[in-house]
Amino acid sequence: MSMLERLGLAALHRLEPERAHDAALLALRAGLTPLPGLVTSDRLRCEVAGLHLPNPVGLAAGFDKNAVALSPLSRAGFGFLEVGAVTPRAQPGNPRPRLFRLAQDRAVINRFGFNNEGMETVGARLSTRPRDAVIGLNLGANKDSADRAEDFARVLAHCGRHLDFATVNVSSPNTEKLRDLQGAEALAGLLAGVMAARDGLPRAIPIFLKIAPDLSDAELSEIADVAMTAGLAGIIATNTTLDREGLHGPHAAEKGGLSGAPLFEKSTRVLARLSVLTGGALPLIGVGGVASAEAAYAKIRAGASAVQLYSGLVYEGLSLVPRMARGLETLLERDGFANVAEAVGTGRDAWT
Repeated sequence: MSMLERLGLAALHRLEPERAHDAALLALRAGLTPLPGLVTSDRLRCEVAGLHLPNPVGLAAGFDKNAVALSPLSRAGFGFLEVGAVTPRAQPGNPRPRLFRLAQDRAVINRFGFNNEGMETVGARLSTRPRDAVIGLNLGANKDSADRAEDFARVLAHCGRHLDFATVNVSSPNTEKLRDLQGAEALAGLLAGVMAARDGLPRAIPIFLKIAPDLSDAELSEIADVAMTAGLAGIIATNTTLDREGLHGPHAAEKGGLSGAPLFEKSTRVLARLSVLTGGALPLIGVGGVASAEAAYAKIRAGASAVQLYSGLVYEGLSLVPRMARGLETLLERDGFANVAEAVGTGRDAWT
C-alpha cells in the first residue's frame, strides 16, 4: 500500500462509515484513485460457469449498489464485478446509522436493507457498461412486496440483457423474513420463476444463488439439491452472518450482517461442505473474510473456483485487489499448479 493510499484510508476512517463509502465511490468516479488496469496471466485466467475471467478475484455485491462506478472498477484489477442488490422499485433501506466498522476485528456490520435506486435507473446504467469486463447483478426483493419471489424474476427480466451473470440473493439478514426463502419448497418456486425469466433473455446467462453462512448441514444439503435440480450455474458462499462470537469492537452488538475477518472460518467451512455435497457439479464462489492472497487461496483449495471481496477494501484499500491477484499467482506457482482450476478443492479435507 502506498503512502498516498494510507493517507486516503486514514481520512476516510475519520468519516462516518456510510459517508466514507460514498466518498470512496466519488473518488473512483472522479479519477482520483490509481487503477492498475487488467491483472491476468496464464496461471490466473479461469473459467467459471462459462464466464471467462482474467483472474478469480471478484468484487462482491454491496460496494457499488447502483452501478455508478462500473468503468473505474473495471480497471481496478478485478476479474469480475457484481453490483446491486437491486429491487424492482427504488427503496431507501433501513434508517441510519446502518454501517459500522469494527477495526479491532477487521470486520464490518451492516443493516442497509437493500437500499437502491431501483431496476429502471440501474438498468439504464448497465446499458452503457464497459463491454470488456465481466459484470453481474445481485437480484433483490422490495421490503413491502406482496410477492418477493416474483421480484427477483422482474429485476432479471428488466436488466438481464445487459449482464454476464446474475445472483439470486435470499440470504441478506437485513430484510425481514427474506432468509425464509432459503427453505427447499420456497426456494424451488422462486428459482423456477427466475430461470423462466432467464430463458426469455436474448442470451441465457449463468444464474448463481447466494446463501447464508448460518445454515445447518441438513439445510445446506437441501439447498444443494434444489440448486442442481433448478439448473443453477453455481452457488456463492456466503453472505454475512448473524453470529457475534469472539468480537471485541465497540459496535459488536449492533444488529445486522457481520462481514470481514471473523466470517472467514465459518464461510469457508460452509463452502467446503457445499463442495462435498455437490460433488464438484456446481462451481462455487467463496466470499467472507477474503482480505489477502492467502485467504483467497484457502477458499480456492476449499472448493471455490473464484472468490469475492468487499469488507477487506475498508481496511486494505483498493490496491488489495492487484496485490491479491499477484500474490495468488505466486502461491499457485509455489505449489506447482499451472492454473486456478488445478487447485480447486485440493485442500477441502482440512475444512470438512
